[in-house]
Amino acid sequence: MYQRIASVTVLVKDYDEAIQFYTQSLGFELVADEVISAEQRWVQVRPKGATECGIVFIKAQTEQEKAAVGKQGAGQVLMILQTDNFTRDYEYMKQKGVKFLEKPRSEVYGKVVIFKDLYGNLFDLLEPSV
Repeated sequence: MYQRIASVTVLVKDYDEAIQFYTQSLGFELVADEVISAEQRWVQVRPKGATECGIVFIKAQTEQEKAAVGKQGAGQVLMILQTDNFTRDYEYMKQKGVKFLEKPRSEVYGKVVIFKDLYGNLFDLLEPSV
């Protein structure tokens, strides 16, 4: 049997502002942007060169969904963005105005720093040591 995680979902306030942040500030590519209805689109982004997993944006509709935007990790890191060149990506993101919560640090598992997306979800930028 073969299974894989194809996508994860992130609640957003607005599709276009999310697309802009993820493509311009993080350097992701827009994989899909299809209209489903007047209120809903199928929007997927992923890191450039990635083929396995992407992020699908879900526009928050209900009050419960709207309250969860930016809090999907409940104060913890929601996702880990793995890189083969920490310094390159850290400098690019810093130049694009991405908000980092700490200085880059070295751990036994690699070089890492926590950053926020445009809504406040927390991510690790990680270059593994192995």
